[in-house]
Amino acid sequence: MAISAKLLGEDEYVVVSTRTHWKALIFPVFLLLVVAGAGGFLAAIVPSGSLQTPGRIAILAVGVVILVAFALKPFLNWFFSTYTVTNRRLITRHGILTRTGRDIPLMRINDVSYEHGLVDRILGCGTLHIESAGERGQVVLPDVPHVEHVHLQMSDLLFGGPEGRPGDGILSDEDPPEHMRRRSQQEEQRPKSDDGETLFSSDDGDR
Repeated sequence: MAISAKLLGEDEYVVVSTRTHWKALIFPVFLLLVVAGAGGFLAAIVPSGSLQTPGRIAILAVGVVILVAFALKPFLNWFFSTYTVTNRRLITRHGILTRTGRDIPLMRINDVSYEHGLVDRILGCGTLHIESAGERGQVVLPDVPHVEHVHLQMSDLLFGGPEGRPGDGILSDEDPPEHMRRRSQQEEQRPKSDDGETLFSSDDGDR
């Protein structure tokens, strides 16, 4: 399921790799059971005679067409669609015969958020919203398994974890984007006490 190591750059490693949630398979599995049951019932009640064999073949053919069109295709779409987060970029891959993909460098992502309704919370999935500085703006990833964990991992990469890492998937020899430079400059300008703690923030209002 993880992206091939040959497609990763130097010093790049996979943080999260997943497919969409298994709830995408609920309808195909339900349809499979219904078609199998209905097909078996119809085949059993076909009257005996010269038309019995052609009738059963026709029932089988109709069942196969329905399953291929409405069950097999959704399953293959789920199987071949992946979301991958590395320490440098977000990678999405979709498609069965015609593959499509999109790579977004983490340093171009401005914000990442998630939402999940009651059903998604019960099933353990949600929708991830990613705001990037590219031309296409927002990227929506639906039905992400363990969306809260994925959101936490991406936030850690983007904005640094509790240890105060720089974040944004930026290596030490790279220049951070403009909004990160502004944030660093603002933090450097804040007065600090002798023990290194910030005395106040420029965002604090009058109290």
